Amino acid sequence: MANSTSLKSDALLEQMKLHLATDAGKQITKKIGLVYQINIAPKKIGFNEETYIVDLKKGEVTKGPYEGGKPDATFSFKDEDFVKVATGKMNPQIAFMSSLIWTGVQGCNEDKGQFECSTEIHS
Repeated sequence: MANSTSLKSDALLEQMKLHLATDAGKQITKKIGLVYQINIAPKKIGFNEETYIVDLKKGEVTKGPYEGGKPDATFSFKDEDFVKVATGKMNPQIAFMSSLIWTGVQGCNEDKGQFECSTEIHS
């Protein structure tokens, strides 16, 4: 877990949580239906990360490990890169290709490739 330093990403994930409670958010949940784990590090991926679960089966965003088995996909970001991707200042495909985002697809829909599944959250 991260130290007591607040991440800039915290506010964005809180907004996502509020959005998922709206009618538009419920449509996203209905359309995607996957569970994403997002690890956000203050400075360097793999160190002092905070873990968030974006559950697009239930329409929830929670802090901490996933309690329902394995998430469908896992993403690891530095805090500043997550903010850039989430606010549209960085293309997630470019970030992925530049190794600024680390991904792992656990039980993603077998009909889809890793990259397609991992990019569904951004569509």
